[in-house]
Amino acid sequence: MKTKAQKQTELEKAKKLFAKSRTLILTDFGRIKVNDLKKLRTALREQGADYMVMKKRLLGLLLKEKGIEFDSKAHKLSIGAIYSDKHIEEIAAPVVKFFGNLGEEIKAVEKVLGGYHVEGKAFIEPKHVIMIGNLPPREVLLAQLLGMLQAPVSSLLYLFQERSKKLAI
Repeated sequence: MKTKAQKQTELEKAKKLFAKSRTLILTDFGRIKVNDLKKLRTALREQGADYMVMKKRLLGLLLKEKGIEFDSKAHKLSIGAIYSDKHIEEIAAPVVKFFGNLGEEIKAVEKVLGGYHVEGKAFIEPKHVIMIGNLPPREVLLAQLLGMLQAPVSSLLYLFQERSKKLAI
């Protein structure tokens, strides 16, 4: 059991992380091996995010102080918070990928508890965090969009080319 001083130190650390964050993602870390959690922390550090496990009551106090409603009693799970100064689309992908690679007995749907857009003080549903995490990178989406915009013009040019071959004969 943690002493009051340890809890206060933990809360102060969480406040510092929250102050510089744009995104907060809540996860359940139950039934995950310690080595796997180390891999998650490493992957998140590479993205510029921090993973912190803290008591639900302390997390509730932190969020309440910041004006975000959080019912710690609604979650009977162990909660870990991911603090990131990046937008949700940049940090959700490694989180969803991590939970997706753990195996079939542990699913991202069960492990991602939701997120918060800190600047907008908006809660993000777990299914939306997972959906955003499964999106391809921005560059791939732009290339797909360009391909969709280019396809009708290419088809039309192909049609004209084939038509001109028939007229030349």
